[in-house]
Amino acid sequence: MSPAFWILVAPIAPSTPADVTGQDTVLLVEDEEAVRSFAARALRMRGYTVIEASGGEMALDAVRTHQGVIDLLVTDVVMPNMDGPTLVRAASRLRPEMRIIFMSGYAEDAFRRSADRAEDMHFLSKPFGLKQLVAKVKEVLSEAPPSKAAPDSTKSEQ
Repeated sequence: MSPAFWILVAPIAPSTPADVTGQDTVLLVEDEEAVRSFAARALRMRGYTVIEASGGEMALDAVRTHQGVIDLLVTDVVMPNMDGPTLVRAASRLRPEMRIIFMSGYAEDAFRRSADRAEDMHFLSKPFGLKQLVAKVKEVLSEAPPSKAAPDSTKSEQ
């Protein structure tokens, strides 16, 4: 009899960062309080500074008034009054270096087909777990920041 060889094959997991901690500032926009609270707590437990907003208008106000850097905007797609894509367009004009993650229960490919700058966006499908959230945040923050030029708002009116 020939010797038997066993080969153990482990399933290949999607590449998730081993270290999902961070020190970046995340603006989290979600109109459902339970989802927002869960996500904010998960990110804070990993060392992130989290600014919470319950809607697009509140988030845009935070983008305008926050004194420090906002590294990442994580926003729901569908919200009352101002939806996620509208918020992202306005916020990106003010802070073009800010990275973006859209969260939605809708199909990602359908959303990407209708979205502006689909190549610059990241997507997190709802429902998601704590591990998926922190892994996606770490993945996006590990990438080089977008190299978008903001409209020339630095010229002063004289």
